[in-house]
Amino acid sequence: MATNLKDLSNEQLMQNLQERERALVGMRFRLSMNQLENTATIRTVRKDIARIKTEARRREVEGGLAKDGLASGTKLVSSAPAAAPVAAERGGFLKGIVDKLTGKE
Repeated sequence: MATNLKDLSNEQLMQNLQERERALVGMRFRLSMNQLENTATIRTVRKDIARIKTEARRREVEGGLAKDGLASGTKLVSSAPAAAPVAAERGGFLKGIVDKLTGKE
């Protein structure tokens, strides 16, 4: 992970967490289909997720928030452009699975 997590805002931190979790689900799916070439990336992404969650919890404790209070208090911005709602609806099979597993529905 190239960026320093302490320098990110709460929204950026939660967005980064969401992206990493989505990438992890995609990697696990590709692994099950024998399409993932470098399996070590799964471990790296898992560790990145742990680092992000640790930083989020540290901020919650400092701010006196309840557990997972940081995630519920931030507004996540969709990475899809606002002018393309049709493309968001046609995300494909893998996007639907990722959304269900990450609770984005």
